[in-house]
Amino acid sequence: MVTAVKKIVLWLMSTLTVLVLLFGYHTSTSSASAQGGLSSLAAPASGSAISGGVSSSASSSSASSSSAAAPTTAAPSSAAAATTVTGAVVDTRWGPVQVQLTVAAKKITNVSVVQYPNGNGRDQEINAQALPILIQETLDNQSASIDMVSGATVTSDGYLQSLQSALDKAGL
Repeated sequence: MVTAVKKIVLWLMSTLTVLVLLFGYHTSTSSASAQGGLSSLAAPASGSAISGGVSSSASSSSASSSSAAAPTTAAPSSAAAATTVTGAVVDTRWGPVQVQLTVAAKKITNVSVVQYPNGNGRDQEINAQALPILIQETLDNQSASIDMVSGATVTSDGYLQSLQSALDKAGL
């Protein structure tokens, strides 16, 4: 009889421990919902867009507290003939994504991501790695026929949709 009571007490304590651990774990979605949901993941502050372009100057990296580190480059010297086209805002599960292209002589010369999910540290970490890859793929392929970035599927999908919208507006 004593061993049965010990087994029941052990089972209850184990169950209680599992429940405490389960409900005590905070996911990245809990911080977004605590801040008012995805609507709080609005566009990044001015000057914090991630961009990359084709240029003869060397690229540099910069970091700010409002967004993750991202390569930036100077615009091409033949900017007089260049036009800037902004793609549609694509609402993703983690926040809006919007791409802006600079096109000169039917060639993509610069890509900027003006809106992207950056509402928490995990979003910033993922997009600091994914967006420069997506931008470089766009510049290399000169189209929306690019691969998605593993681990950033939601952002990649939003990026591709907004990129295609911008390409359609630019007539490419």
